[in-house]
Amino acid sequence: MTSSSDNQSIPAGRRSLLLVDDQPINLLVLHAILKDEYEIFIATSGEQALELCAARKPDLVLLDMMMPQMDGQEVCRRLKADPVTQGIAVLLVTAWQDEEAATAVRETGAAGFVPKPVDADLVRASVKALLAAA
Repeated sequence: MTSSSDNQSIPAGRRSLLLVDDQPINLLVLHAILKDEYEIFIATSGEQALELCAARKPDLVLLDMMMPQMDGQEVCRRLKADPVTQGIAVLLVTAWQDEEAATAVRETGAAGFVPKPVDADLVRASVKALLAAA
């Protein structure tokens, strides 16, 4: 899997997404769902996600909640606390139950969540809606 940032044929103005997950299979699934419509960046840790957000300023981050070292909640809190990245929309991707995920969204400042296992149509619709609202 390569990120779309390596592809020279990306049209100017194409919206960009950062996919963050420590599990390669989850990144592969999300990448396959979204690669045709968006420029994709990939991060495999919370620290890498923060660095890429500061450098690339993606339009939206799809952020796994459960990662080692720095979990998705902490990444989201840091993004929202930094004036450089606070405007980036965050969509949490989680296996947590609806109530737990909704609480995490409220506590971190994320725009919403997508349950795991991900449903391609729901992911596409959620991303499209958040980007339209931005």
